[in-house]
Amino acid sequence: MAYRLPRVVGHRGAAASAPENTLAGLRRAHQLGVGWVEFDVKLSGDGVPILMHDAMLERTTDGQGAVANTAYAAIRALDAGAWFGPEFAGERVPSFDEAIDLLLSHGLMANVEIKACAGRERETGAAVARRLAERWPQDRPPLLLSSFAEASLDAAREAVPALPRGLLVGKVPPDWRARVEGLGCVSLHCSHRELDAATVSRVREGGYPLLVYTVNEAERAAELFAWGVDCICSDRPEAILPLVV
Repeated sequence: MAYRLPRVVGHRGAAASAPENTLAGLRRAHQLGVGWVEFDVKLSGDGVPILMHDAMLERTTDGQGAVANTAYAAIRALDAGAWFGPEFAGERVPSFDEAIDLLLSHGLMANVEIKACAGRERETGAAVARRLAERWPQDRPPLLLSSFAEASLDAAREAVPALPRGLLVGKVPPDWRARVEGLGCVSLHCSHRELDAATVSRVREGGYPLLVYTVNEAERAAELFAWGVDCICSDRPEAILPLVV
């Protein structure tokens, strides 16, 4: 039986209306009525899983330097919200543990993207999978891991084989099925920018659900759903939700 993706996922929380990869962003997605969120997890310099997309701190915090060279305590002291808007000043970079706690308290599901710093692909994949296995209740449906880094997905599978995984790509490659099957993934995730209806049909006929990112316009989302796309990941989930309610 094919893995069942949700119809709409809030990208990095709800990145158009709250700072990405923060607890405020996850809460905002919940307020908007979305049941699933996506966020990025990488390791701090001292190995703590945190929510962060970039390799560097500058874009989404008031810090400087490489995440891989910065201890969690130093990252925790940074402001991760003021860059987005003054009402979010003081927002912190969450630990993965904090994000898991919020998911549980708000009844949210998540697509957890393993966003490893360069050279730490296997270490990060294994750490994220193990932490999730330790913290997520076994009586709840499992969260979905995904990554562009096949080494991260392979390490996650080795660490916790039972966790579902999705392969992230830009444009769907000709050998997509061999790569998905080789990694034991349950879904394929791709950009909408170079996607066409024929490719969607091939993936669906192959028995795999397709998540498409990052779609912020309802008109484009409607076209993709008409082609057979299973799931839309959006900075503006509130714009896409009316299409599926």
